[in-house]
Amino acid sequence: MYLTPVPLVTNFPHRVQVIDNTFIPLRDGTRLGARLWLPEGAAEQPVPAILEYLPYRKDDGLAQRDAMQYGYFAGHGYACVRVDIRGTGDSDGILADEYLALEQDDALEVLAWIAAQPWCTGAVGMIGISWSGFNGLQVAARRPPELKAVITLCSTDDRYADDVHYMGGCLVYDMLPWAAAMLAWNALPPDPRFVGDRWRAMWLERMARTPAYIETWLSHQRRDAYWRHGSVCEDYAAIACPVYAVGGWADGYRNAVPRLLAGLPGPRKGLLGPWAHSFPWYAAPGPSIGFLQECLRWWDHWLKGIDSGMMDEPMLRAWVQDHAAPATHYAERPGRWVAERTWPSPNIGEHIYLLRADGGLGADSQPGLRVHAGSLVTGSDSLVWCPYGAPGDFAPDQRSEDGRSLAFTSAPLAEAMDILGQPEISLELSVDRPLALLAGRLCAVAPDGASTLVTWGLLNLTHHTGHAQPQPLEPGRRYTVTLRLNVIGQQLPAGHRWRLALSQDYWPMAWPSPAPVTLTVYTGSSRLTLPVRPPQPADAALPAFGPPEHAAALPAEASRTGARTRTFYRDFATGQLVSVSVADDGGLRFLDSGHELDTRLVDTYTVYENQPLSARVQSDWELRVGRGDWQVRVVTNSVMTADAENFLVTNTLDAYEGEVRIYARAWNKTIPRDCV
Repeated sequence: MYLTPVPLVTNFPHRVQVIDNTFIPLRDGTRLGARLWLPEGAAEQPVPAILEYLPYRKDDGLAQRDAMQYGYFAGHGYACVRVDIRGTGDSDGILADEYLALEQDDALEVLAWIAAQPWCTGAVGMIGISWSGFNGLQVAARRPPELKAVITLCSTDDRYADDVHYMGGCLVYDMLPWAAAMLAWNALPPDPRFVGDRWRAMWLERMARTPAYIETWLSHQRRDAYWRHGSVCEDYAAIACPVYAVGGWADGYRNAVPRLLAGLPGPRKGLLGPWAHSFPWYAAPGPSIGFLQECLRWWDHWLKGIDSGMMDEPMLRAWVQDHAAPATHYAERPGRWVAERTWPSPNIGEHIYLLRADGGLGADSQPGLRVHAGSLVTGSDSLVWCPYGAPGDFAPDQRSEDGRSLAFTSAPLAEAMDILGQPEISLELSVDRPLALLAGRLCAVAPDGASTLVTWGLLNLTHHTGHAQPQPLEPGRRYTVTLRLNVIGQQLPAGHRWRLALSQDYWPMAWPSPAPVTLTVYTGSSRLTLPVRPPQPADAALPAFGPPEHAAALPAEASRTGARTRTFYRDFATGQLVSVSVADDGGLRFLDSGHELDTRLVDTYTVYENQPLSARVQSDWELRVGRGDWQVRVVTNSVMTADAENFLVTNTLDAYEGEVRIYARAWNKTIPRDCV
């Protein structure tokens, strides 16, 4: 977790009691480990409760963030319950995959248990980011009577088309590293402090029975029933409780916010800022905001019946970013807050640029064609798919990428232009292969030529009529396709130019097609449509967000210093391209309990230019937890490659108690390619 400094607040209306572990019993005999933060006196004067339900280990993985966030809510009169999902942390059982029906079933029992506690009024809210943002929506669709409101951050309503596994039907390279992360974290044991001597048996069973998720995910390469399950976009009307949807322009998950606002039938709010994959009270790029105070306003309204005024405010607040020079890290993105009372908004119109044969973007058409041969170097200057705001997460100057792409550039703008929404590309094109993908990038080009990535998108062209029934392309045939880029709020100043860059490769963001592709774009009818939002006088009167606040973190000290790096190598002699991301978070020792956590991850992406079948991604994890003489370490290695017909994935797991290896396991799987 990349956490930027935030002011500490210690003066709360309520003193807080922390219960490090309690077990929530389920009907099948499973017990789920939970940490509680209770306002003192709640047993005599019950309060509403807030639940976060996720697999990231309450004792170490997110313990610091949890203490700062849930200590804050509890200090303001809410019981907070942080539950390890079945098969993770201190909980019994096995976590066989993400977002299973069993996960939702367990959540319904957890909600009923919370509501029945003497310290709870019976009203419960769910909050969560990423995994717990997903399942908050999924559980809401089950309509449990105890669940009164949800806050979902950095999540998606569509598990197939807009997620870490596939995006626009393209296989996202981060699928393997994400599966590798779950393989490693799921292999850690529960804490003997809470489960006693059975920790070892639980640990061995967990490693023996938890599958390698990548094998299932790769076996579903189109949008089938597997992905429709848990995708709340299948039936927005199933969600009746109020939803507050939050995202950030720098995050891999942001497109769901406007879709939820447009699709949900009940009370709803949206917030989109400049942030990466983090809660807005500590997220980078800044400005961070007093998000925990905003959450309290939401909870006060829906869980306590206090009119906080929140529902009288516009449906959507969004940060329109000012132009910034390209950089691989931004501490802040200057801009301004705007608001829309409804979404879709009547204030947003369309500005259409036609693609011209001379490489321009303009109001007038210029029929012709432009032909482009792919290059696997394209994408080497991309951003991280799911950034956390750490140095190196963002895209450098795009001029090299633009030169490797089929680029169309507008004239300098006579006056500034604000866009808010999803830019859309409509293309008439042909390719010379039956399998091909399309990457689109919208860049802002400054008068000095610097090119800043604004937003981007992917489309597997075999999915151009839908993700459920892809079909190989007919080489040379003209197709009309639509590619929607990721939602964005951005201003382009006067004198700057828009640039649309198209490519049939985007390594290492998307897995390459089996053979090099030549793309032909037919200009004249092909177009770029921008969602233009003229300035609204009401924006200047928007109330400011408060400064970020949080409760105290757990007392801790660094046991080992780590570092994060992201590097790219190109061997001009062999044509090999190598991208290496190191996330070494070092070690942390919690002073009260003596519990230790040490994590290190290396993701390595390799390919040879003009040899897409040489693509390879490898993810290596080393995790250690311990306390005193109890020391446990897991080491995993995950690799994915492909030939023309199949994907090949291998995983290994080695587990150590002290320096003695006590368990080893290996997986090997060959999975046919399905129009990818």
